[in-house]
Amino acid sequence: MKRTTVWLTTAAALTGLAACTSSGSSDEPEDKRPASAPAALPALRTAEHSTKRAATARVRSTTVMGTQLSLTADGVLAWRDGLSGSLTLDYTGGTAAETMRGLGVTSMEARYLSDAYYARMGDTFAAKMGGKHWLRYAYDDLKTLGGGADLADQMRSTTPNQSVRLLLDSGDVRELGRETVGGQAATHYAGTVRVEDVTDTELRRRLQDADVTAETVDIWINEKNLLVKKVEKTSTTNGRVTQTAHYSDYGVKVAVQKPPAADTEDFKTLLSQSSTNPT
Repeated sequence: MKRTTVWLTTAAALTGLAACTSSGSSDEPEDKRPASAPAALPALRTAEHSTKRAATARVRSTTVMGTQLSLTADGVLAWRDGLSGSLTLDYTGGTAAETMRGLGVTSMEARYLSDAYYARMGDTFAAKMGGKHWLRYAYDDLKTLGGGADLADQMRSTTPNQSVRLLLDSGDVRELGRETVGGQAATHYAGTVRVEDVTDTELRRRLQDADVTAETVDIWINEKNLLVKKVEKTSTTNGRVTQTAHYSDYGVKVAVQKPPAADTEDFKTLLSQSSTNPT
């Protein structure tokens, strides 16, 4: 049970973060990217730079991963020097959510810091796990586990502006017109990104490992050239994944603190315990 819980918590924290940011980025020179609609490219490049410079924002998101997991996330993120922030994740459906409910967990708070992220599981979970409410996942420790390097790298590098970067890899990006998002005027852009066109090598490998061939990306940019909404849809071996995020309050103060050490358990300790006592 402990090992299952540890990995479900890891997946939920990453999924919530990915929905609020993006699954990858590209640092390739712009002239190496696939050709896109010329009229859209200058606006997208401006939006990518403006969103990156904004450095902080309030985020609300929803994620549906086939029949496995559905969740919502709400909080604040900062991305000036790496990624940090705090999100409240609510499990809303799927087999993973049912498993967590069986452990008395329907939501959790995730805090992302430079060296680790922390998950607060609630009183019921704490009573089953020795009284401590928080689990600590050091990024360096995640790298020692199968697939952990991908988790660690994604948690450290994902930022909202990367959704715009991903769309720049699309060969058919197009402007769909003006719409109202969150009470403000915004321009809607959309495109399909083929995996072979993704210029980020690691992201392309992860998508290929999941048998993903293409991803559709929709973004909305406001009059300040800031990302205010994104929708990413992907079909994987585990079903269709849809991530929707809304961004507001750019520049909001983000101050994240480590939970009290006396109320925190390290996930490696739980994994060690589960090896000798799987229940």
